[in-house]
Amino acid sequence: MGLQQLQPGTEVVAVHDGVRPFVSIEEIESVVRQAERTGAAILGVPIVDTVKQAEREFVESTLTREHLVLAQTPQVFRAEILKQAFEYAARDEYYGTDESSLVERLGHPVAIVRGSERNIKITRPSDLTLARAFLAEEAGGEKVAS
Repeated sequence: MGLQQLQPGTEVVAVHDGVRPFVSIEEIESVVRQAERTGAAILGVPIVDTVKQAEREFVESTLTREHLVLAQTPQVFRAEILKQAFEYAARDEYYGTDESSLVERLGHPVAIVRGSERNIKITRPSDLTLARAFLAEEAGGEKVAS
């Protein structure tokens, strides 16, 4: 595991999805600063769509979007907190969907730093279309508002 290869004295660790190529330097710096202060921080953007909780093909409830964010990367943690989170997860055979979920299980608060809608995760063909548009705008010197 990569955490075992950290140099002695490493204080914070940033975990980033390689499929999120449009994160800005400012976003990275902001989430790192927040993690240095609080021990754990992620980038996140508010949800604008209505979200339904479902069971099979039926709606069970509508979630209150004011309390929901879409988690992004980088996610940044004090090294000792992240190491402990992975140790507990391995012990419990827990497989979270991101590092933040492992840290949350420790009961450690995870701060949210406002991310950008531009920090997309490229996982579907339609995401590639948007990524190409971002790249074309960057090549043309135009900047997309985030």
